[in-house]
Amino acid sequence: MDDRRGPHLLFLTDEQLKKGIEAMFFAYKGFTADPDRILEQYGYGRAHHRAIHFIHRSPGTTVNNLLGILGVTKQSLNRVLRTLVEDGLVESRVGTRDKRERNLTLTERGQALEADLSDAQRTRMRAAYREVGPDAVDGFRKVLEAMMDPDMRRHFNALKDPE
Repeated sequence: MDDRRGPHLLFLTDEQLKKGIEAMFFAYKGFTADPDRILEQYGYGRAHHRAIHFIHRSPGTTVNNLLGILGVTKQSLNRVLRTLVEDGLVESRVGTRDKRERNLTLTERGQALEADLSDAQRTRMRAAYREVGPDAVDGFRKVLEAMMDPDMRRHFNALKDPE
């Protein structure tokens, strides 16, 4: 068996790891290119995309929860949210349990933009997954999860769909 596969994964060379790192960079560039073209039409960037994505995944989420998921400063997130609210894509309501909280949901326009952005990424991922097969899909997800910091893994696991 080839030493670069199967049970020998713990013995990857620095060159193999470097190729994996480079593959992640280039894959991320491709993964974000399609949504970037859509976002450009609105004058938005990736921070807007991430906010839209996670508000969609957790309707009614709080600003503090979104801060934890995105790992950005409150000032940075507030700039993004202000734009999305002013443009009619996100609705911010006073919290029902705590009046200091703001609960965030996508408007119909926000849901439509989220669908366009997600469709573009799903199309790319679906094509890649079909090309590599189900074992690689499962392995890829496991690698990504193993690379997450524990706090981010908790956020990720909280977002998983029930199976």
